Amino acid sequence: MEYKSTIKSRPYLYKETKKAAMLINTGVELDEIKSKSLEENIFQLESEARKREVASIITARLTAVDEFVIDKIENSNIETSKILVLYAIIKTDRLFFEFINEVYKEKILLKDLFIRDKDFNIFFQNKMEQSEKVASWTEYTFKKLKQVYIRILFESGLIANQKGDREIKVPIIDSQVKEHLYSIGDKVYINAILGVIE
Repeated sequence: MEYKSTIKSRPYLYKETKKAAMLINTGVELDEIKSKSLEENIFQLESEARKREVASIITARLTAVDEFVIDKIENSNIETSKILVLYAIIKTDRLFFEFINEVYKEKILLKDLFIRDKDFNIFFQNKMEQSEKVASWTEYTFKKLKQVYIRILFESGLIANQKGDREIKVPIIDSQVKEHLYSIGDKVYINAILGVIE
């Protein structure tokens, strides 16, 4: 999966993803989500472009997960449900996954439970050195990525605040969900979020 910066205009979209999961659980096909967004405005958005865009983002994320996860996004406790939406995001965005795996998880393992501005700067600097593509991005792109990463971490419940030193809140998820993700070979994603060593 190549590095991309599209996440900078793609927020967490928890309520919308949960709504889509609910529809899929009632028998709606994934590829019908877009037409339902356009025709029935299921996500309650203003413009046609936004209706199309949000449906396309959510569809891409939900395509990356299985039926069990889609069911649990709708039907598990709020903390687990939010973590599963985050899991769908990191499965579809390599750079954000690497941030969770290399920065967030490391912080938990080292018991340094704060994410600071410098952590983002060091992470992006390292990626620029590893990838010509990332090195070609502008300062503005990194600024937007940082803002979106912080918002997603906050909205998914992984940090307690968005300003200053951001306190990490180590998540707890339903053990049945964790076992399922382990059994399908997605241990690396869930361990990154939970701050667990392989």
